[in-house]
Amino acid sequence: MSTAINTLSTTAFTPAPRLRITKRGRSLLTVVVAAPLVITALLFALNGGEATASLGGSDVPFDYVTVASGETLWQLAGELAPTADPREVIDQIVQLNQLESSDVFAGQELAIPAQYAQQ
Repeated sequence: MSTAINTLSTTAFTPAPRLRITKRGRSLLTVVVAAPLVITALLFALNGGEATASLGGSDVPFDYVTVASGETLWQLAGELAPTADPREVIDQIVQLNQLESSDVFAGQELAIPAQYAQQ
């Protein structure tokens, strides 16, 4: 009977083994923790700049110019505003027309900034 008591008492006080996380477990834990953070960041990036559309447009009419064959924005800027810096005029034309680059094509109609339209 004494051997049975010793067996019970030693198993009751034996400390439980420590939890070990394997390399695969660390990877999974990292993904589980990081995934909501990445999703939240993407949602903020995609929806961060909310724009409000309105039916009322601008009362300022734009003058348009048609690009001639072989004409560049640099030449067009020189014709529209000979005293202004052509780089600034080109930048304004690109922004106003929402162009991806400064490349223009023959026959393309471009809106001209109001300050250069009457010159």
